[in-house]
Amino acid sequence: VEELIGAFLSGRRGGAAIQVHTKYVPDLDTLERLTRRDVESAIDRSLTRLGVERLDLVQFHWWDYQVPRYVEAATWLDECRRAGKIAHLGVTNFDTEHLRELIDAGVSLVSHQVQYSVMDRRPAAAMTTLCQQAGIQLLCYGGIAGGFLSDRYLDQPATAEPVDNRSLVKYRLIIEEFGGWDRFQRLLQALHTVAARHGVAIGTVALRWVLDQPRVAGVIVGARHSGHLADLPRAATLRLTAEDRALIAGP
Repeated sequence: VEELIGAFLSGRRGGAAIQVHTKYVPDLDTLERLTRRDVESAIDRSLTRLGVERLDLVQFHWWDYQVPRYVEAATWLDECRRAGKIAHLGVTNFDTEHLRELIDAGVSLVSHQVQYSVMDRRPAAAMTTLCQQAGIQLLCYGGIAGGFLSDRYLDQPATAEPVDNRSLVKYRLIIEEFGGWDRFQRLLQALHTVAARHGVAIGTVALRWVLDQPRVAGVIVGARHSGHLADLPRAATLRLTAEDRALIAGP
């Protein structure tokens, strides 16, 4: 993917500035033997693939906390930042306890990528408090739950377990954790009512709800085709009223 983006960047002629946010995720079977040089080499490889002198944002993920090398690895990434190879450093899918360890170790972090939606509000408590204290912003994915938070599923019977992609399987489990299909339908109806008031789609309201949460800097939206993009930019300007928020909180 970095090579594809690098080719795109090299072929551009002017236009708006583009930030590229990439990740550093060491392979699971390398965690125990990871070295500073391994980390530096991975960052150098990303620089080469993208054809840039500095990476705008590198997000760090660690597969297994039972292998306690994540603080070391994050510290080595921070050294790359201080050396000028990385502009900003973030993490992705850390829990509160282990994020606190990185902060206490002095790693300079600006962002944390987490799953956050009107159905999945896990970051709303301790994680948001910690990020507030540390000056870390949340970059959120799952805001429309892989498309489940849309008009397509309103007033529909419970679907069989989706098998066409792993994303839908994951978000179907989120629906069950949220309270099951009946509660999910009540939420969709509330979102539909709010969407109708503002002349937007259900997904747009769902994204605006996430954007309105404390410490949220942005939402990450994946689209399978351009037809899914038409209404999404309206989430940036949509303003939910107190009545809207109360209705969404009801289910």
